Amino acid sequence: MEQNEGLSVISSQHDHLLSELESNEDHLGPTLRSVYETGQQEDFMARLDGRIKGHERDIERMCNHHYQGFIDSVNELLKVRADARNLKVKIQEAQFDLERSGKQLTQKGDELISLRTIQRNLAQTTEALMSCLPVLDQYSKLREQMKNKRYYPALKSLEQLEHTLLPRVSQYSFAKLMHTRIPQLRESIKAASRAELTDFLEIARDKAELIGKLAMEQTRQRSNIRLPKEFHLENFTTEDLDKSAQDIVDFSPVYRCLHIYTVLGERESFSEYYRQQRKEQARLVLERSGNADYTIKAYQSYFYQIAGFFVIEDQVLHTTEGLVLRSFLDDRWEFAYSKISAVLDLHQVHSQEAILLRHVKELIVWFNRCMQDYGFNVAQMYDLLLKIRDLYNEMLMRSWAYIFTDIFKTDDYTPMTVQSQEEYDAHLKKFPHQDVVLHKSPFPRSFPYSGFVPRVFLQVKEFIDESASYAENLNLSQTDIDGMIRKSVNLLLTKILNGRLSAMINQSTLRLPQLIQVILNMTHLEKACPHWEQYISTKTGTNLDQLHAARLYGASIFKDARRDAESALMGQLRGQLNELFDLADYRWTPSAMSSRPSSYIIDMMTFLKSTFQSIFPALPEHAACTCCMDACKYIGKRLVQFLESSEEGTKINMNGIKSFSLDVTVCENFASSQPTPSLKPEMLAPAFEEVRQLVDLFVSMDWSAYVAEYRSHSRPKYQRVRPQTVAAVLEKFKDSDQKKGFFPFKKGERDRRRLLETIIRRLHELAGTPREKLE
Repeated sequence: MEQNEGLSVISSQHDHLLSELESNEDHLGPTLRSVYETGQQEDFMARLDGRIKGHERDIERMCNHHYQGFIDSVNELLKVRADARNLKVKIQEAQFDLERSGKQLTQKGDELISLRTIQRNLAQTTEALMSCLPVLDQYSKLREQMKNKRYYPALKSLEQLEHTLLPRVSQYSFAKLMHTRIPQLRESIKAASRAELTDFLEIARDKAELIGKLAMEQTRQRSNIRLPKEFHLENFTTEDLDKSAQDIVDFSPVYRCLHIYTVLGERESFSEYYRQQRKEQARLVLERSGNADYTIKAYQSYFYQIAGFFVIEDQVLHTTEGLVLRSFLDDRWEFAYSKISAVLDLHQVHSQEAILLRHVKELIVWFNRCMQDYGFNVAQMYDLLLKIRDLYNEMLMRSWAYIFTDIFKTDDYTPMTVQSQEEYDAHLKKFPHQDVVLHKSPFPRSFPYSGFVPRVFLQVKEFIDESASYAENLNLSQTDIDGMIRKSVNLLLTKILNGRLSAMINQSTLRLPQLIQVILNMTHLEKACPHWEQYISTKTGTNLDQLHAARLYGASIFKDARRDAESALMGQLRGQLNELFDLADYRWTPSAMSSRPSSYIIDMMTFLKSTFQSIFPALPEHAACTCCMDACKYIGKRLVQFLESSEEGTKINMNGIKSFSLDVTVCENFASSQPTPSLKPEMLAPAFEEVRQLVDLFVSMDWSAYVAEYRSHSRPKYQRVRPQTVAAVLEKFKDSDQKKGFFPFKKGERDRRRLLETIIRRLHELAGTPREKLE
């Protein structure tokens, strides 16, 4: 039974597989695989053959059933064959007609298609052209803008072309080519705008002097600045004076270039480039070559260019944002100060004209006013003016040194004389001299001083004028100006005038009358010093009594010069006395005493008397007294030296001493004759006391009295005689042949020498000097 059930299952599986094959031939492969997997191929094939035979029987039954209908259909088909032939002919004819008509229709269709294609192409072309025309128009506009140097609009057009128009036609090759050229066009715009900037920089450099000149002229007229006539000023019209830097130089290249570089994102690099170029231009303007022209015209041009540079930069500062910073201008201003200072340092090397330096100072003051109007700090520039004031003073000193030298060289050192009232009044306007007696005396009138007095007085006043002129417009108080002028005048008096006076006084060409005139001149210049003080106060508008500044040193300078002149006068007098002393020819061991004084001493006293009577009365009283006393003291000293310092081996006897005493008496008589009215005889007598006491001591031979007075420090009779002088003279008696009458001792030669040696030794002990030092 189980076997039957297994066969039944296999049979149903085969039926199922055959049903699948009948329903879908795509199941053939899976069906066969299932059959082979079960291993029932023979059973399946038997089942398949049975199924095929069953279907064949079904087909045969169906054909037998429909056979008569088929025969009927064939017969009917045969009947319509003729009609079919006719229909075929007609169809062929219709097909021919249709083909003929179709060919024409096809031809027309092809023509229509061609026209439609052309129309479509035209529409596409038109559309493409319409989309390209803005690009081409913009490009053409760009080229035109660059041609007309409108670089900023050109850059805007290029940006629109690059970012808006070209992306719309990016599919076209020309757009791609155009896009590749955009960087080149951009660089071309940059290069062209920078070329314009270069042109602007060149124009700005060329026009800087004109701009600075115009700006400074506007300041001058606005501030009513007065300038020396040596300045070269241009006659600007009213229309010119209304102009600004923008009316002279076109700043649009700077603005365009700044906009262009800003759009390109390179604003900082452009700003740095611009500043660097202007720095270089500033350096070229500020640095003057060593062989530059040192005239006021050249200096004007120099400061005009500097002012023009800063006026241009000030314009750029206020019309752009960040291109020029205030710090940049301040830095350039500091640089300008240092270079101007260096130029002025070179000035003293190439020019020694004080008036030119004063004009430069006026120019700098003018320049400062202009720069101050544009907001620059000019404090350092005023400090510079104070600095070069010392240089100006040095130049003035050199100039006045030549002036004073010429005055002293050309003066005749004789009293000035005027022939008329007009000359007299004109002179009093130049020099303040008050003399009631002279004022009432008839013409010609002679002043007590020579011509160099009023000339020196006027030159000092002119120096004050020059110093005061420099001090103007320096932002100084009246007290500061007064102090500055006084300092300069004191330097002139102490350093220059004093030096030239010393040189003049010490020159060997001045004789006694000329030296006397110099002394008189110094007295009158000393009296004129208060007038210089008052003149300075008038110039500065200060009250002399309220000032705490140092007074002028003029009075002390002229006092010192007068003393130097008096010394020179005494030196001259001594020189002439020495010439007479050189004529002295003393015989110190005569056999008999001379009956008359030496001729040279008589000539000397005659010379002195004539000199003091004819020349010295013009001297101030104290000067005449000083010179007279000095001459007498000098004569007395030389007479002592005759006894003390005669040639080695000289011997002296009593006759020589007594003859020498006659010369001393002549000198004493001169002293008692009152050679100078204001000098009493008792004031001159001490000049010859030493030589008189020395002579009297040797005539009297009162050695014990001399030693006693010296030891007791009470020497009323021989108080001016020094022991060493006595010893020196006594040495000359030691070897004298005239023994008799020399000493009060009546002993032999041996005792006499011993006594002489004892006296000389005692004298050396009194003097406190070893004897060997005097031998």
